[in-house]
Amino acid sequence: MARIVIAGAGAIGASIAYHLALLDARDVVLCERAEVAGGATGKAMGGVRQQFSTEAEVRLAQESAKLFCELGPPLFEAVGYVFLATSEEGRTRLRERAELQRRLGVAVDEVDPGRIRGLRDDDVIGAVACWTDGVAEPGEITKELVRRASERGVDMREHTDARDVPHDTLVIACGTASTELAPQLPIRPLCRQLVDVGPVADVPPDLPMIVEEETGFHFRRRGDTLRLAMTEPVPRWTSREEVDDSLVGDWRRRLAHRYPAAAGAPIVRAWAGLYDMTPDAHPIIGWIGDGVYAACGFSGHGFMQSPAVGRAVAEELLNGESELDLAPYRLERFAEDATFPETLVL
Repeated sequence: MARIVIAGAGAIGASIAYHLALLDARDVVLCERAEVAGGATGKAMGGVRQQFSTEAEVRLAQESAKLFCELGPPLFEAVGYVFLATSEEGRTRLRERAELQRRLGVAVDEVDPGRIRGLRDDDVIGAVACWTDGVAEPGEITKELVRRASERGVDMREHTDARDVPHDTLVIACGTASTELAPQLPIRPLCRQLVDVGPVADVPPDLPMIVEEETGFHFRRRGDTLRLAMTEPVPRWTSREEVDDSLVGDWRRRLAHRYPAAAGAPIVRAWAGLYDMTPDAHPIIGWIGDGVYAACGFSGHGFMQSPAVGRAVAEELLNGESELDLAPYRLERFAEDATFPETLVL
């Protein structure tokens, strides 16, 4: 059997390695230039949702949800995702997306946000939720998949450049660094940041991920702290991982409004990471050259989509095709002017 070498031991690379092992691939090497989950995966928000705006993304998320549910607590907690609208336009968008999602089998319902203890909702005119969505620990799940893959024979090599390892097939799954291995990939780094504040008293253990439709501001519970993030008003197209303190102050004010018990909660830490963005915010998955396969450009959704992507890529590498339709994600779509715009990028 041909040797498969995977570049990148983040969520995507680890999942591909794990699913190759499940399919009895015998010569798989998973390479990471630093440590497992040491890049974008280890800095991620940890949200897991099926509420996307395009069918292709919903399908990936649905398939991925199965593995997250199998892992269960404490690695994954199905506390739900709740989207709040404070305008008629926002409520219309929520309802239109929910209609698509329900048609595809996602259990999305309109809900009363007043049921969420501690949440301020006097300015909310509509809300939807999927209670099988939830929050997870990206770094720990990635390490667990690497552990399982290693038990099944995958050769895990940290501090190793995949290009230095002899291979028949090279799988590029290293986020923004993927362009170092394949410069033709239309991927740009986008700097995004997160903030943990706390401790916050009496945060309910089942607090869902809260997302404001109009602003993109969202937060989740992590222990006795709250983790905050938001779509930034001016995109930072840079590979520099820098925290913008002015954004931190703005987010704390937003949190104090939406969740008053957290007003004044001190900053635990703030950090930045990189999204590997494509022009249409969909990933690139498939062969891009002789013996070279790409699985990158996940535009901030890599962790939550990694289980489905790992299985589909493993099937395609070994069997030539996958049960999951990967056609929307081929590199060639950009040359053909085909677009599959995902609007819900958090």
